[in-house]
Amino acid sequence: MSCHVVAPPRDEVLGTSYRTVAVVGPPNSGKTTLFNRLTKLRQKVGNFPGVTVEHHTGYIRDANGEEIALIDLPGVYSLIPKSEDEKVAVDVLTGNMPGTPRPDAIILVLNSTNLHTHLVLAARVIALGLPTLVLLNMADELRKQGGHVDVLSLARELGTPVALTSATTGEGIVAVQNFLAAAATSPDPLELPVVGSTRGYREWAVRVGTNAGYRRPATPVWTARLDSIFLHRTWGPMIFALVVIGVFQTIFSVGQPLSNLLQKFLDTTGKALGTHLPVGMFQSLVINGVWKGTGSVLVFLPQILLLFLVIGILEDSGYLSRAAVIADRTMSRVGLNGKSFIPLLSAYACAVPAIMATRTIESKRDRIATILIAPFMTCSARLPVYTMVIAAFLPNHPLLGPFLGTRAVAMLGLYVLGFLMAVITARLLKSTILKSKDAPFILEMPPYRWPTPASLGLRLVDRGKAFLYRAGTVIMLVSLLLWAATNFPMHHGQPPQVQDSVVAKVGHAIEPVIRPLGFDWKIGVGLLTSVAAREVIIATLGTLHGVDPESHATDLQAALRHELTPAAAVALLVFFAFAMQCMSTLAVVRRETNGWKWPALQFSYMTVVAYLAAFAAYNIAGQLLR
Repeated sequence: MSCHVVAPPRDEVLGTSYRTVAVVGPPNSGKTTLFNRLTKLRQKVGNFPGVTVEHHTGYIRDANGEEIALIDLPGVYSLIPKSEDEKVAVDVLTGNMPGTPRPDAIILVLNSTNLHTHLVLAARVIALGLPTLVLLNMADELRKQGGHVDVLSLARELGTPVALTSATTGEGIVAVQNFLAAAATSPDPLELPVVGSTRGYREWAVRVGTNAGYRRPATPVWTARLDSIFLHRTWGPMIFALVVIGVFQTIFSVGQPLSNLLQKFLDTTGKALGTHLPVGMFQSLVINGVWKGTGSVLVFLPQILLLFLVIGILEDSGYLSRAAVIADRTMSRVGLNGKSFIPLLSAYACAVPAIMATRTIESKRDRIATILIAPFMTCSARLPVYTMVIAAFLPNHPLLGPFLGTRAVAMLGLYVLGFLMAVITARLLKSTILKSKDAPFILEMPPYRWPTPASLGLRLVDRGKAFLYRAGTVIMLVSLLLWAATNFPMHHGQPPQVQDSVVAKVGHAIEPVIRPLGFDWKIGVGLLTSVAAREVIIATLGTLHGVDPESHATDLQAALRHELTPAAAVALLVFFAFAMQCMSTLAVVRRETNGWKWPALQFSYMTVVAYLAAFAAYNIAGQLLR
């Protein structure tokens, strides 16, 4: 099919360029995938002025070579906002967002396989009076499933340009460039049967779809068959559990060897670098401060990328929406609904975007409850801690051949532990300070589709850059500060012994508080520094281990086995499963709740729970492991 814009014959085309173009559409329309294809890696993330809602801005050149800024707005079903995300999108489109000019044009992305429903949104967007290009996405799926749409007739009905596109194959992408270079004149507002009436808009959408020769594709037989399995009350949860187990087994069976190779590379490179530096404080700063501290965290990059890869595959395939339906049955028992599932699931990657994703929850009390329990979900920053301690103390024996090992089971147990505490906390909140009426759970499930390598690749690059940026800023800064604290004050021009350093004095000062958990002063220092970011404890222990003459010749796992008992290792894992240990998360909670009340309560509650649980784990494990 040719890639051109079909414009209504009555419109006069003007050669107008636009500085800013808003990309809008309902969820599951492929809007973000299309945005990523249009802009590739030429994107940046920012916040709208005065609010906490993030947006992606990308850049594209039109057919004349002029650069245009595209703003990817949050997904909306209607221009009558029910959540903060929807309100922000509407305010930008209507020019009511402070500090943000009204866009010069709109690219409206609709799912061509579900056009009758999505045309309701089209009516309201086009009626705003801005030049609008309607992209009927997923054209390849429409044809495969026996659907059809008369693009020219639909353009006449809508009074605005229309094009068939496919974000996965790239079909019709050039239509965007043509539209930006020579957009149609702004159409007059539509005259609907009942202005302002949702029913009127729906009736109009059905009429337009019928007049435009739209034939909705039949639901594929295999989709119905898969849903009968994945959404089954018995088999659905069991399959979901198997998927989760497979994720953790992959992290250890595939990710661990890759991490070991990266560790050898960093060790070899560090030694080679050390031979080219003069012996003294500068060499110690570079090797023991920067290299060992930052490198001790970087080795876990393969496992973190594997986690994001699997989550991306599950999301792009359409399975996660089915998992949300399954989760709704459990979450409704604790006062939440399936809309909390997606933010909580994304918290397994990072609590910061998960907390921001709660803006789609209409109920304020449900939203706050979800924000407060999100950090209990095991984020990727905990993964290095879990992996390091588990690998140091637990041999990897097969339980089900190559499909399941002891380390994967231990990792899964920690994830389940965090999830159970989140459920218990949610129940406590919803039965006390955050009581509210049950809200209906309505979710449009996307069709099953094969994830595209381009989409997955962009996601991995984005997450990899975020991890490396964190390693190169927060973790490196903490490593440098720790190196300084272990090498000063100097005595007669020589650095002190580790046990006589400033950092040791701080560690010994808090040691009485953490001694009941089986932790020594080095772990105590790690707990303090990890408040900046959870994985910083690895860098801290790497730095302390690197400058300690008694242990610098051994690897970090061996040093841990020397300093911690197995019971204390269990306590450390449990502590990290429950503790907040992340200033970025606290800052986002403060922004999202407009004050320090909720983050202060959250940090205090999670710290107390972590301490008590670690104390119990240390004593119970001590009895069992005798």
